Amino acid sequence: MTQEEFKEMSIIDHINDLRKMLMHSIIAVFIAAVFVYMAKHLVFDKILFAPLDPDFAGYRFFCSISDALCVKNIPVKLIARQLQGQFAVHIWTAIYGGIIVAFPYILYEFWKFIAPGLYPQEKKYGIRFIIISSLLFFIGILFGYFIVTPLVINFLGHHVISEKVQNLVDIKSYISNVRTTILANGLVFELPIIIYFLTKLGLVTAEFMRENRKYAIVLILVVAAIITPPDVFSQIIVSIPLIILYEVSIFIAKFVEKKLPEHLKPLE
Repeated sequence: MTQEEFKEMSIIDHINDLRKMLMHSIIAVFIAAVFVYMAKHLVFDKILFAPLDPDFAGYRFFCSISDALCVKNIPVKLIARQLQGQFAVHIWTAIYGGIIVAFPYILYEFWKFIAPGLYPQEKKYGIRFIIISSLLFFIGILFGYFIVTPLVINFLGHHVISEKVQNLVDIKSYISNVRTTILANGLVFELPIIIYFLTKLGLVTAEFMRENRKYAIVLILVVAAIITPPDVFSQIIVSIPLIILYEVSIFIAKFVEKKLPEHLKPLE
């Protein structure tokens, strides 16, 4: 389909294409979710519950940096307070896991949806877009799992207001925090891709991002302070990759601007 044909497509045609993209993505997530559901022992015992073990790779990494960061125990005991609690956790974890596993295919469907509206020279970047976006997403997932999650669990697990209170954590609360932290980091690492499309649409410019760099860094530090323990080291560990992503996004925005048609380029 040429770009002219894409422009002539009716709203109904666009809606039908969007419906197909969503349906295919949902089916892919469902299939992946079934496999995640069946791999219960691997998903829970080996992955999601692993940060409760002081020998977890993330804790060993912090310990290798400084003895002061070594974790000797995580005083958290998981409980299920509702009859359907563990089943609900199992289902929702399978859905989240399905989204993560099927993410590259979701990107493929998204690219198929927007490709007709791209210029011919841009369509050849489809495979590159899927690979880079998937790579960023999974790097974010690993960062969230091995770095951010241990920091959050260690801090919250050791934070007490009184010795009379034990951390008997509901399974729903624990799993929700872990999977949300992991998925959120995966999506945050998509920032360069998001900036690419916003620049293409003329909503963001490299100059705008440079001028507002100091505000972006402050925002990143605030976010890092919210999701990490209240110590400088933890905030720096989380902030550095996000600041790097921001700087990379500026470079991407500048690159995209050079490729834009003259009438779409931002005024100097």
